[in-house]
Amino acid sequence: MAGQRIFITGGASGLGKALALRFARAGWKVCIADLNDARGAETLKELSALGPDAHYLRCDVTREEELVSAAEALTARWGGVDVVVNNAGVAQAGAIEDVSIDNWRWIIDINLLGVVRGCKVFTPLFKKQGHGHFVNVASMAGLLDVPLMSSYNATKAAVVSLSETLQNELADARIHVSVVCPSFFKTNLTDSLRTTDPTMGATMARLLEKSPITADDIANDVFRAVERREFYILPHEEGRKAWLMKRFLPREVYAKVMRKRTARMRPRTGPTPA
Repeated sequence: MAGQRIFITGGASGLGKALALRFARAGWKVCIADLNDARGAETLKELSALGPDAHYLRCDVTREEELVSAAEALTARWGGVDVVVNNAGVAQAGAIEDVSIDNWRWIIDINLLGVVRGCKVFTPLFKKQGHGHFVNVASMAGLLDVPLMSSYNATKAAVVSLSETLQNELADARIHVSVVCPSFFKTNLTDSLRTTDPTMGATMARLLEKSPITADDIANDVFRAVERREFYILPHEEGRKAWLMKRFLPREVYAKVMRKRTARMRPRTGPTPA
């Protein structure tokens, strides 16, 4: 796979950076896109030490024209691109009655429509060159239903559904799709967190920090999945078990388990429902 070309949104930090470094170490040409120019410059320096052709683009995934410009730049620089990772994302937490519609629009525009725009813009390029691979970064939140995370869960569930749809829609064009659904891991997701509950930020930071799985671990899983053209990428064993419970247990049984496991996250406004 050495010498292939990859474009990663949100690539200057967190999982995006870990992915960029993993593919660069394997000899890939890597282009990262981000809005944080300082982090972009730092990551580009690390990438340039690993491979001959690394590149940084300032790109806002909420603006389709900037992704179009990125696709044109990569075509001019590399003649195309083999893998597009739609990774850029943000976090939102809070009770359904507290989260404003403006915050819903904010997270949908980035987490869902950012992925939609990436797929929409790069599909014609993939079809023209006769191959391609989308890696869409969702979350276990898109497969499960943790309380006080409705807007985040909904956007990630939509990314899973979009990816499943595109796997079928694009197969005849030799375009592959993978969807990544990690649980908590050490990353900087809390940097973007918007929440109506001041305790949620500390809770999320604690869960992220205590995870034994790192962004590098997930990047290795993604690299192997791209090699093998696997669809679901579920790095966390506990997350896989929870997803299997949701799929195969009666909803009443699964929901009771979920409420028990997330009891500490929910506000105490009365007796805990059975």
